[in-house]
Amino acid sequence: MPGTGFNAAVALPWLRALSARWATTVVDLPGQPGLSDPRRPRRDRLSWYGRVLDEVLAALDADGVVLVGNSLGAAVALAAGSPRIAARALVSPAGFIRLSVNPELAVASAAWLLRPTAESTRRMLRLFVAPGTEPPQIVAEWMALMATCCRTTLAPPPLPAEVLARRAERPCVVGVGEHDRFLPPRRLAPAVRRTMDVDVRVFSGVGHLTTPDHLDEVVSLVAEVAESST
Repeated sequence: MPGTGFNAAVALPWLRALSARWATTVVDLPGQPGLSDPRRPRRDRLSWYGRVLDEVLAALDADGVVLVGNSLGAAVALAAGSPRIAARALVSPAGFIRLSVNPELAVASAAWLLRPTAESTRRMLRLFVAPGTEPPQIVAEWMALMATCCRTTLAPPPLPAEVLARRAERPCVVGVGEHDRFLPPRRLAPAVRRTMDVDVRVFSGVGHLTTPDHLDEVVSLVAEVAESST
């Protein structure tokens, strides 16, 4: 499950990396820009998305599924409660804590939304990756197009503690970039340890946006939980 503003087409690098090891399906989340259903929930968004994902798994008639979620997609993976789910691999996951937005991020995001030029988009996305790293060109082009044509959604709030406690009953691994400005490891790790009794793996040289150069970290994370769930 991709993150906010992303879809199956933009997630093709993830699909290529994961499908080299496992049968992989990318879920185009409804209400996010793409070819999915245009409906968007107005309240209880994560509960709604969780039910949608449960319906997708039922339609696929798939059992023993390892959910791989990024950002919003990770929160959706946590919200889903289908018995078909064997394990979860969560990358830069929303759903545990509120996302941090410092003044620099807020200004860059506002400029991108008000005037989504190539430069304003790249300026914002540089805050999504590690310092000194340029965001992938295809992501910059997509985000500029999205802001021109669509209205983005806000970051999801944390899930209720009782939901996270139930999800802790299944194997789960969590990874986050050391330079993630939205979910700094120093804030995320204690919350994940408290709610799921899981240690967070910190990806060196990675920000909130996992670029194709670092997808081997994701594959390694998924392999860890896939092996433990079989």
